[in-house]
Amino acid sequence: MTSTINRSFVTPEISGQRASQESLAALFDQTTLVERSHLRSAAFGLQINQKPDLSPLACNDLAIVLQQNRTLHNFAVPVMETMFDHLRHTHSMVVLTDADGTIMHALGEDDFLYKAEKLAIRPGVEWSERGKGTNAIGTAIAERRATRIHAREHYLAANRTLTCSAAPIFDHRENVIGVLDITGDYRNVDPHTLALVKMSAQMIENQLFGAAFNNAVTLHFHRRAEAVGTTMEGIASFTPGGRFLAANRTALKLFDMPAEALQNHTFSSLFELPLSDLIDHHRRAAPGYLQLFLLGAQEMYARIELRLEPGLVPSADLPRRIDLVSHTPVRTASASNTPHLQSLATGDEKMAQAIAKVSKVLAHAIPILVTGETGTGKELLAQAIHRDSPRAAAPFVAVNCAAIPETLIESELFGYEEGAFTGARKHGKTGKILQANGGTLFLDEIGDMPLHLQGHLLRVLQERVVTPLGSDKSIPVNVAVICATNRKLRDMIADGSFREDLYYRLNGLVVKLPALRERTDLEAVVAHILRTESPKQRVSVAPQVMRLFHQYAWPGNFRQLANLLRTALILAGDTWEITHEHLPDDFLEDIVPTDEARLVETAELLPQTGQKLEDINLSVIQQTLEAHHGNVSATARALGVSRNTIYRKIQ
Repeated sequence: MTSTINRSFVTPEISGQRASQESLAALFDQTTLVERSHLRSAAFGLQINQKPDLSPLACNDLAIVLQQNRTLHNFAVPVMETMFDHLRHTHSMVVLTDADGTIMHALGEDDFLYKAEKLAIRPGVEWSERGKGTNAIGTAIAERRATRIHAREHYLAANRTLTCSAAPIFDHRENVIGVLDITGDYRNVDPHTLALVKMSAQMIENQLFGAAFNNAVTLHFHRRAEAVGTTMEGIASFTPGGRFLAANRTALKLFDMPAEALQNHTFSSLFELPLSDLIDHHRRAAPGYLQLFLLGAQEMYARIELRLEPGLVPSADLPRRIDLVSHTPVRTASASNTPHLQSLATGDEKMAQAIAKVSKVLAHAIPILVTGETGTGKELLAQAIHRDSPRAAAPFVAVNCAAIPETLIESELFGYEEGAFTGARKHGKTGKILQANGGTLFLDEIGDMPLHLQGHLLRVLQERVVTPLGSDKSIPVNVAVICATNRKLRDMIADGSFREDLYYRLNGLVVKLPALRERTDLEAVVAHILRTESPKQRVSVAPQVMRLFHQYAWPGNFRQLANLLRTALILAGDTWEITHEHLPDDFLEDIVPTDEARLVETAELLPQTGQKLEDINLSVIQQTLEAHHGNVSATARALGVSRNTIYRKIQ
């Protein structure tokens, strides 16, 4: 029995798109990857035209697989659901497998699921190279890397109607524990699919990593502060005493050494700082990222996550204790990264008026109340006020009154003495108000503070003393107070949920921040975010996209805009301009009322032939559909309209 290696996939054209769109290096790498996989497939004794095994595992056996991989399954399913929302109407499905390539979960639309089931893309079926030959799932496992297998690149002819993009999911020991895959019709090729799969697999890995270590100190870090908290961040865990436990793949690259070498390190040897000092700093410092120095040279921005058993003393595993004074001290990044007030004035008159008001009271002990919708930058303004005030060298301590459970907010604000309540920390705890002594206390979402605590806060503001829980001693405190809310406090006073006397104590100066849709400096805001997110590459926004930005309501304000631009930059890759195809589908769907205007704008570019506008619009859509081989999503992105508009027009 002989097998022939299929080399017909080596072609200069793929689904009408010329291979010149990719770099020669990437094309060569893809070719050699598929060739290696075809050689393995032939070695397994597979025949190109043979009928693949479509039989799934028995129900009991599949149940065992799901039980063995329940943690992976639980973390992956929410990510898959988000991915599927972006893939609707694209004749695609999202697939999760175990380490052997056995499908555990699949999401897809009914029309494609029916076709997929005929090709055995359903739970219980194994898609390893040994059984199915070259395919994205099996090849990703074999190559231990993200892989796209398109059409004739599949070894078995039966699978060549598919295009598949898959990324392996690794655990903290660098073992492949599963695969995330997007499979679709080979006629609908989206160049961004592989990037979406890789980013989603990294998200699952990071979540699994965070859940793997309970009694540990976990460091989230990156060379750029804005990358911390994203899928690009490095994550490393240490014992409470500082011994290295594990790191994710990004962290290994940042450390520039293999996991085996890191096993000989401690936090102290990597960052020239005792972990115990870092923990102490974290517990008493103002919010913001830390600046650490990897191996004494590379500057890293970081935040730490403490998951320690009660009463644990974080020093047992340290081979030696380094004197903090003799080495680089821990510093918060908030001071260097926080803008000055004037840098927030980017051309909007309402914003300029707000900045002018607060600038006049910086040197006076006047409380400031900042109002505005969620996401308008209230905390950023508070940080800028602190930085430009005479208290800039003292702490800036932020408290989100809506984020702290009601049962804990009192102890968080005022602190407590040892033994004040069951579960209280030994030696007690300093509250946020005392942590801010000499500096600025920022009370975000003040409207969500429980009514019974509002009287305690009023006493602190009036008498300038704090009494920790369980103590009979009052401690003098000197803080500047800035509050923020998106709620109407006067209405809350009327219904009895907010104290009137506290309100008049807090509103020495009331400043309202305009919503993003009300601002006249949108171009400057977008440019600033792009410079922050991509400091090394100057990226601009296409004029048509900027017009959409002006027409959009931005219910999430700056937070929504920043997230959209961050995603668009990833989709844009190395290109210098963000266009319609780089915008998320949900954003395009939200601007349906502007779609007709967009089609008119596109139609105006066509030669005037005396046709009716409706016919021209339909012609534009049909031509764009043909150019994208019938892919509705790609057509919608190219025209800058929603998929619903395309469906409505072609019907």
